[in-house]
Amino acid sequence: MIRGIVFDIKRYSIHDGPGIRTTFFLKGCPLSCWWCHNPEGMSHRPILIRHPNRCIGCGRCTVSCPTGAWDRTADGQLRRDKGKCILCGKCAEVCPPAAIEIAGREMTPAEVVLEAKKDIPFYDESGGGVTFSGGEPLFQSSFLVACLLRLQEAEVHTAVDTSGYCEESKILEAAEIADLFLFDIKHVDPKKHEYYTGVSNSIILSNLEKLDEVLVRRGRGRINIRMPLIPGINDDPHNLEAVAELSASLKTLSGVNILPYHSTGEGKYRNLGMEYKMGKYLPPREDKIAEALDIFRRQGIEAVKGG
Repeated sequence: MIRGIVFDIKRYSIHDGPGIRTTFFLKGCPLSCWWCHNPEGMSHRPILIRHPNRCIGCGRCTVSCPTGAWDRTADGQLRRDKGKCILCGKCAEVCPPAAIEIAGREMTPAEVVLEAKKDIPFYDESGGGVTFSGGEPLFQSSFLVACLLRLQEAEVHTAVDTSGYCEESKILEAAEIADLFLFDIKHVDPKKHEYYTGVSNSIILSNLEKLDEVLVRRGRGRINIRMPLIPGINDDPHNLEAVAELSASLKTLSGVNILPYHSTGEGKYRNLGMEYKMGKYLPPREDKIAEALDIFRRQGIEAVKGG
């Protein structure tokens, strides 16, 4: 039986496609974007996240742990031995303030559809549906496609939020089923793209072109370009104009969402013991966001500021 690993389910989302949506976040991503606000989704395996500011020091984690991974230091602080931890989640189950959580649990396509069907009245009312995000949902392509097929049978609108970095066959298989692709374009310069994300954009741009061709042939399905706007990284007029031209060339373009950079994910990096490389970068000013939107609109593109 096909199973996938989901690290979060966000209900009543209004920023991941049209209408009110349920967004399933799938684990695993081949990119390592500096500004990623879901670092818990990078690894394809479940991981434990500890929120030290929530901990009340009750010690229930030490009692519940079957392998003795949790103990106390000489000064009474709780600590976890990663070598002993088997990620069973028992500590998270008994933690009163939810200071411990496991990011990632197995689900079957049937379980995904069952969760989604709880919100069908909201989809029907708002023109919404289900979005798969991540991580990179195409990293778990077999699971993603199985979920898309079941949701198609249930007549639920589907969207795939993707970086486009995957084998061509995987995105084209999803293109035969999904109704909408939220396609991230981060930078057109290949060297800068690789510097800030860890991968070249050549595969991404090629997959975008092939995706557009498949959707045209299919006669349905749309592409929405999503661009993070990050001062000092990709907000220069040359890059913005290049992304606007690329977007305007797509026959199935539904619009562009400009996503202003924010630092709300910084705490996650700290809790995961990961380096946060965006410390010196600030969110874009409103006038810079307006200038970026204007560059796209001059190309005749419907561009909006996203959440």
